Amino acid sequence: MQENENPLLKLEHICVTFPVKRDYPFQKKRFVHAVTDVSFEIGAGETFGLVGESGCGKSTLANTTLGIQKVDSGKIFFEGKELTAMDKKQLKEARRSMQMIFQDPFSSLNPRFSVFDIVSEPLRIMGGYTREEMREKVGQMLHEVGLSAGDMDRFPSDFSGGQKQRIGIARALILKPKYLVCDEPVSALDVSVHAQILNLLLDLQEKYHITYLFISHNLAVVKRICNRILVMYFGKTMEYGDVDKIFANPMHPYTRALMSAIFDTDIDTKHERIRLKGEVPSPINVPKGCRFCGRCPEEDEACRMGEPPLVEVEEDHYVACFHCGKKADADG
Repeated sequence: MQENENPLLKLEHICVTFPVKRDYPFQKKRFVHAVTDVSFEIGAGETFGLVGESGCGKSTLANTTLGIQKVDSGKIFFEGKELTAMDKKQLKEARRSMQMIFQDPFSSLNPRFSVFDIVSEPLRIMGGYTREEMREKVGQMLHEVGLSAGDMDRFPSDFSGGQKQRIGIARALILKPKYLVCDEPVSALDVSVHAQILNLLLDLQEKYHITYLFISHNLAVVKRICNRILVMYFGKTMEYGDVDKIFANPMHPYTRALMSAIFDTDIDTKHERIRLKGEVPSPINVPKGCRFCGRCPEEDEACRMGEPPLVEVEEDHYVACFHCGKKADADG
């Protein structure tokens, strides 16, 4: 994979499984394979997109980068330091530079807390601030996200969905983090406020030089705001690299299927929708071959026998597909 000179975040061969409760005594241990052998890196100030169907492991992978979810194997580096080798005290210190914006602003804000209590919570946990200093900082941050200092003593029930998400953004940015996970930050909001929240995130990124890991099902949004993306299916990387190259030339059959579902307002051009057949296999009983077997229109015997490696088809464009590798060799 293309190496950034000094990546802010780097993941190497991350694997995550979850144990499954036994159906009867002495049953063999079983595991849900949520993430399998995923590697990528994110440069400082970059917006990195993570896309794929629901249940493919996107949020689990994002949680590992924050230290919320432990990994079974693999390494995670943040600013050159290995997060996966840190003790609790070291990890707590490192996580001051990391925050998260949650998908649902309605359930991510405590309804019994005032806006001041919600936004100032990271400052209280960090310590070292008087109440007056916290009120000043909270007022400034509310202004940054399009609210006012006069909103500090109000409660979440007084706000619309878009305003609640602005409060969540203010809470995430109050400590001026370097790395921010945006877990589908606009999917629970009205379409009319999507652009406002996305533009706010872009403005704040430029002002504070924040690095985003942006999780989304909306590929049109990903194309607009991301620099590079990783396409996941069933816990594995299918395609990875520069967003413009992948959208201009999607190589993996799964990526092409996802992109065929993008809503397009150009009614004069005919777009063929690729409809995948079959079902996603069980994450407990992982098939031997390619994870996309059973749904891929191009699969053959080789696909069913072994997992394809992630190969470079062009600069900063990688695909895990036996057929794509052959095509790249032929073109070369």
